Amino acid sequence: MKLIVLIPLVAAAALPAAAQDRTLSCEDRSSSNRPAYCEMREQAVPFAGRLSVDAGRNGGVSVKSWDNASVLVRAKVEASGDDPAAARAAVSQIALNLSAGQVSATGPDQSSGHAWAVSYEIFVPRQADLNLKAHNGGISVSDVRGTIQFYTVNGGVHLKRVAGDVEGKTMNGGLNIELAGSRWDGAKLDARTVNGGVNVSMPQNYSAHFESSTVNGRMNIGIPMTVHGNLTNHIETDLGSGGPPVHVETTNGGVNVRRAE
Repeated sequence: MKLIVLIPLVAAAALPAAAQDRTLSCEDRSSSNRPAYCEMREQAVPFAGRLSVDAGRNGGVSVKSWDNASVLVRAKVEASGDDPAAARAAVSQIALNLSAGQVSATGPDQSSGHAWAVSYEIFVPRQADLNLKAHNGGISVSDVRGTIQFYTVNGGVHLKRVAGDVEGKTMNGGLNIELAGSRWDGAKLDARTVNGGVNVSMPQNYSAHFESSTVNGRMNIGIPMTVHGNLTNHIETDLGSGGPPVHVETTNGGVNVRRAE
């Protein structure tokens, strides 16, 4: 049995158009067979240039840019219990901390039988410094430029049209990276996974110092390039006129590089 209640704290009509790209909802049901309860919470908060998000034990993080000076935090808060009333009571004990550039949540002791999770969809200005953490959940960043750091244990990472000084890692999950523009705009991109494949798409005539490697996996390079290294498991080259380093690697997984469609 799944009970769903939506509790918007910011009226949708008051949001800029970009915020209509909201996709996180309680319609995305968890795989638990236990009674569960879910609610959406939304809140706009001031932005001082940097945001740290910790999704905790269970939950993912998606950050998107919008044309606004503030930050909109959308949180999917869900819990399971022995019955619907217990699940709803567990959700009522989950508190969001949205202060001083920090986003996190606290809730009941997970060992007491109350499994709960909070996932985030966050809209930030296009220029923003981010520090994103998850444990059992993925991380996604779209159209943001800044100093961006990310880390998750079990979850995939999606980086779409990001720029700046970007680095991070997932232990168990794939890397999906969509490059944009004519060259890497910023200091570097350094994205790594231990167990997972790497997929990179880039525009035609893209410029960067590109490096990629795998230990246990195949490399499929679908674009022309002059390579220094062994195409079996390592490549290093200047694409176009060269530029800042774009480094992507995996230990156990394949690497696929292709032109953007």
